[in-house]
Amino acid sequence: MTKPESIGFIGTGVMGEPMCGNLAAKSGKRVLAWDPQRAPLERLRAQGVAVAASSAEVAAQASILFVCLPGGTQLESLCETALLPAARAGLTVVDLGTSGVGRTRALARRFAERSADYADAPIARTRAAAQQGTLAISVGATPEVFARIRPLLACLGTDITHCGGVGSGQVVKILNNMVLFQTVNALAEALALGRRAGVDPALLFDALSKGSADSFALRNHGMKAMLPGAYPERAFSVEYAAKDNGYALELGREAGVRLRGAETVAAVLEEARAAGFGGAYYPVIAKVVDR
Repeated sequence: MTKPESIGFIGTGVMGEPMCGNLAAKSGKRVLAWDPQRAPLERLRAQGVAVAASSAEVAAQASILFVCLPGGTQLESLCETALLPAARAGLTVVDLGTSGVGRTRALARRFAERSADYADAPIARTRAAAQQGTLAISVGATPEVFARIRPLLACLGTDITHCGGVGSGQVVKILNNMVLFQTVNALAEALALGRRAGVDPALLFDALSKGSADSFALRNHGMKAMLPGAYPERAFSVEYAAKDNGYALELGREAGVRLRGAETVAAVLEEARAAGFGGAYYPVIAKVVDR
């Protein structure tokens, strides 16, 4: 039987682990978590998080269930195997990952058929922001569901935007990433061209940061990754960027808008993947652009 105000969390990876910990620390409620990897669950157990034996156990016990998975394919699989069979009145599923808009709305309809609520609340910003509870979150939900989950989202982020009905949170997140990827590609081109034209890269980026080319991407992806050549694994990878950029292209086709910039980024990301950089932090495209 569903316990009132019980919180479930499935997917304690790079971003999910600190978010789950913040929910346990700040919400004042019992948090029950599951992930196929045991190590993050044991770390969370030490922070007061209860550990479930399976995703089905979390779905059966939670009244509000947060899911943080790599993409729509994994989300749909989890829904088919564990979440939809447990769906019932009183359950609210909140997708914190980035998924396709059409898939998001289709899943919401299937949960509604079982009297369960569904919201998309994709997160933005870095792992450090996840640890600090300063994420940006764009939410697609009915006003009633948004009011229900907002206090919990406030444990995770400082900038929470209700974007409209289900799917609209994904639209905003996908377009955020689309603009970001194109900016990072522009920075990669500027870096390569500036270096070959005889300008010191650090000086170039510093000068750009003082002018109209300043941006979050410049100060984070450019200065912290491209300049030192730091492209670690287990960060937001080329594979993830290609997935999210693909969602933008899919949305563009559905809306009848050709996204030429996103098409260019798709080609560059594919080059990076073919060069063996699929698992590396995606600003590694600077290496491809500079060839």
